[in-house]
Amino acid sequence: MTIFFFISLLLLPTLTSSQTCQRACGKLPLKYPFGSGSGCGDPRFQQYVTCTNNQLTFTTHTGSYPVTAIDYSNQVLYISDPTMSTCSCNQPSKGFGLDWEAPFSFHDDTVFALLDCSLSSSPIFRPNNGELNTDGNNSKIPLCDNQGAPICSFLYSCRAISTINLPISSCCVYTPVDLGPSFDFDLEKLECSSYSGFYSFNGHQSDPNSWKYGMALKYKFSVYNENPSYCVNCERSYGICGYNGANYNSFVCDCPSGLNTTNDCFFGANYSVGSKLLPLQTGAAWLMIYCLAWLLVWML
Repeated sequence: MTIFFFISLLLLPTLTSSQTCQRACGKLPLKYPFGSGSGCGDPRFQQYVTCTNNQLTFTTHTGSYPVTAIDYSNQVLYISDPTMSTCSCNQPSKGFGLDWEAPFSFHDDTVFALLDCSLSSSPIFRPNNGELNTDGNNSKIPLCDNQGAPICSFLYSCRAISTINLPISSCCVYTPVDLGPSFDFDLEKLECSSYSGFYSFNGHQSDPNSWKYGMALKYKFSVYNENPSYCVNCERSYGICGYNGANYNSFVCDCPSGLNTTNDCFFGANYSVGSKLLPLQTGAAWLMIYCLAWLLVWML
């Protein structure tokens, strides 16, 4: 009886999860390729999506933006821009852009509306290179989506915007394909005072108060966009996918026991002690295994 009591005491430190990586950041669950810190998730995503003070944040060269949701099944990251205009708030903004080398792109559902653009000098109305139209006039060709006119009408009907009495023609609906290879729009250069972005009408196309404002971003695991099988096996065994320090090409499965493995947490792989674990936790784990082995020998 004394031996079993002693072994139960040894088990206590290992029953408490000592994983270096966290399963959530605030209320948002974390799965591959995202991680809670260095050594967690995919290193390519580390500089763009970070967890600080229980707030998951997406960062580009234009600023930092709160992550509002993640759709892991469809590989979509949803973010918001506190400086963008919505139906309840009209405010100046500098614009938004994605980093060229980042593994993200705009989702097709994302729509941008540039607001209060200069009708006389904004480059979104560019000259037609001196060519004459069929009517003989040298007019301007808009870079905006003509089918987006109703969206401008709905937005300009919002109280926060309507009180400024802006002409609807100063609104330009941009779709991601219009943003060019840099995935960037600079409102100062475009001579627009603000912008609004949304990714869903939320079933109420004519009611901009109900739209889901923000941006939907697609992300890719790799060139072939396949979730690595070794990471799938790791997460199925209640582990968290990560990498080993500065070796970005390595793979580590961070297990609840506090031990790292190169495969999964089902005792079918090579284990190593995590570099960030406390000596008491790892020492107790190995001492427990040692005592259990001697107990089996004694019982036999």
